[in-house]
Amino acid sequence: MAQKEKLQCLKDFHKDTLKPSPGKSPGTRPEDEAEGKHPQREKWASKLDFVLSVAGGFVGLGNVWRFPYLCYKNGGGAFLIPYFIFLFGGGLPVFFLEVALGQFTSEGGITCWEKLCPIFTGIGYASIVIVSLLNIYYIVILAWGLYYLFQCFQPELPWAKCKQTWNTDQCIEDTYRKNKSIWFAANASNFTSPVTEFWEHNVLGISSGIEEIGSVKWDLALCLLLVWVICFFCIWKGVKSTGKVVYITATFPFVMLIVLLIRGVTLPGASAGIKFYLYPDLERLKDPEVWIDAGTQIFFSYAICLGAMTSLGSYNKYKYNCYRDCLLLGALNSGTSFVSGFAIFSVLGFMAQEQGVDIAEVAESGPGLAFIAYPKAVTMMPFPTLWAILFFIMLLLLGLDSQFVEVEGQITSLVDLYPSFLRKGYCREVFIAIICCISYLFGLTMVTKGGMYVFQLFDYYAASGVCLLWVAFFECIAVAWVYGKYH
Repeated sequence: MAQKEKLQCLKDFHKDTLKPSPGKSPGTRPEDEAEGKHPQREKWASKLDFVLSVAGGFVGLGNVWRFPYLCYKNGGGAFLIPYFIFLFGGGLPVFFLEVALGQFTSEGGITCWEKLCPIFTGIGYASIVIVSLLNIYYIVILAWGLYYLFQCFQPELPWAKCKQTWNTDQCIEDTYRKNKSIWFAANASNFTSPVTEFWEHNVLGISSGIEEIGSVKWDLALCLLLVWVICFFCIWKGVKSTGKVVYITATFPFVMLIVLLIRGVTLPGASAGIKFYLYPDLERLKDPEVWIDAGTQIFFSYAICLGAMTSLGSYNKYKYNCYRDCLLLGALNSGTSFVSGFAIFSVLGFMAQEQGVDIAEVAESGPGLAFIAYPKAVTMMPFPTLWAILFFIMLLLLGLDSQFVEVEGQITSLVDLYPSFLRKGYCREVFIAIICCISYLFGLTMVTKGGMYVFQLFDYYAASGVCLLWVAFFECIAVAWVYGKYH
C-alpha cells in the first residue's frame, strides 16, 4: 500500500511540474523561457547561405599563396602525405566539432562554452583574442591588393619598367635576364627589378627597421579605410546581409581561378612549373618541419579555433545536417588549395623560362607571391593589364569574404555576451561600427613606413600555429573528456 502511495505522489509531482504555464506551450524548457527575454536569434534564410558563408570564410588567400609554396618547398607531392594525415586526423574533425557546437547551443564562440562546459569558457575568450588580432592585420593585405588594383588602370603597368620616380640606380628590367652575358656582367646581385622596387619603395615605402616606424602612408590608409567600409556594409545587418553578399564574394573567385588556371597551363614553360610543384621528394618526410608546416596549413586554411565556424553554425536550425555539408566543404577547401598550385606554378614556370632562370629563383610565398612574383609574370604576358586586373580582383574577393566572415564570427561571439542589449534596434549596427573603427585605428600602424615589420610580428605571433594548436587541444579535451563524461 505504501508503494502505491509513493508512485501516486511521483505522478502528481511530475504532473504539476510539467503543467504548462498560462500562455506557454507544453514542454517549454526553462532555458527557452530565459531566451524569451532577449530578441530572437536570426537563422540562415537558406542552406546555401550557410554553405557559401563557410566556404568564403575558409577558402582564402592561404589557399592561393601559401599551400602551393609549402607543397613545392616540402617535397612536392610527398607533402600531400602529412597534409592528408592532419586533414583527416585533425582538421575535418575539429571543423565539424565547431560547427556542430554552435548549432547545438545556438550560441557564439564564447557563450557556447558557458552552456557546454563552463569551466572551459576560457577557450572562447582565447579564440576571440586570436580572431580579433587576425582581423586587424589580415585586412591590411586587402589594402595592398586594392592599391595594386587602382594602379592597374594606367596605360602601362607602373611596375613593368624602371625610370619611375621611386626607382633607384640599381633598377634593371627583367627582360635583360634573357641575355645572361649582359646580366652577369652587370653583377646582378647588386641590382633589383622594377616590380620589387615598386613594392618596397612605392607601395610600402619601407624603412630600415621596426625602430623606425615613420609616418602613415595616406594612400594605403585610404585603401584600408575603404576595405573596412566595404566589410562593415557586408555584415551590418547580420546574417541577412552576410548570407547574400557571399553569393558573389564566395563564387566569383572560383571563376577567376579557373580563368587564370586555363591561361596558366597554356603558357610556354607551364609543364616545367607544374612538375616542379608536384615532383615527390620522399626524403623530405624525414624533416619535422614538413609535418609542422602541414599541420599549421590545415589549421589556417580551415579557420578553426577562431570562434568563427562556431558562430556561423549557431545560425543553423537545430536539426540541420551539418555533417554532410562539412565533408563537402572540406573537399572544396583542400581541392581549391591543390588546384591553385597548378594556376600559380604554371605561371611561375613560364616566368622562369622567359627569364632563363631556375624556377626556385622565382617561387615566392605569401605577399612575395601576390605582390612581386605574379605581378612580374603578368608583365611578360600579352594583355598584361587585363591579367593583372583579373588577378587582383580575385585576390580581393578571396580575402574580403574571409575577412568579413571572421569579423561576423567575432561580432556574434561578443553580442551573445549581452544579447538583451546588443541585439536590440540599432545597437548591433553601432557596435559593429565601433569594432571596425577600433580595428582600423590599430591597423594604421601597419600602413606606416615601418608597418611591414609590425605586420610580420602579428603574422608570426598573433595567430600562429602554436596558438591554434593549444586551443584545438583544449576544445577536444572539453568535449570528449569533460562534457562527454558528465552528461
